[in-house]
Amino acid sequence: LAYYTGPVYEAELTFEVKDEKGEVTRFGSVAGGGRYDDLVDRFLGKVVPATGASMGVDRLLAALELARPEASGGPDSVLVVVMDPNFMAEYMGLAAELRAAGVAAELYMGEGRVGAQLRYADRRGLPAVVICGENEFASNEVSVKDLAVGRKLAQGMSDRKQWQEERPAQVTIPRGELVATVRRIIDGE
Repeated sequence: LAYYTGPVYEAELTFEVKDEKGEVTRFGSVAGGGRYDDLVDRFLGKVVPATGASMGVDRLLAALELARPEASGGPDSVLVVVMDPNFMAEYMGLAAELRAAGVAAELYMGEGRVGAQLRYADRRGLPAVVICGENEFASNEVSVKDLAVGRKLAQGMSDRKQWQEERPAQVTIPRGELVATVRRIIDGE
């Protein structure tokens, strides 16, 4: 602290969370900095006005993971599939609508076809995905796929073509019914 010549600041996380063992964890300081005009002079012999800050990224990420476990996926999260990057603002709107209603929604941000995105959601144990392409946006509709039901029904079907044609676990609904439909799937109804 001796090299600071002006304001000094620190960002501290004051909330407590329980870790995976159930023990209370406090994170404390995650960032700090200030003004240190004389520090450069010590090493280079030049007076240079300076300010700076540092952040403990690992500590901050650990705190976020423990404070928001729903962000890591699971039975109460859904994935908004990105079919066409040109509609990214609309996909963000779908995710925001779900989040505003209290549903943890993840927007797929990687590159990949729809099949890869569905496998991603399945690996994460998500109960549903929201699928919307150009036609659905134009007709103010959205498709919702119940992955849990899909897994069960897939065990009884041996014909891939029949599965793709029937899409037994996928419904297309008016956009206004999105939140209620997703909630029914999450609640197992």
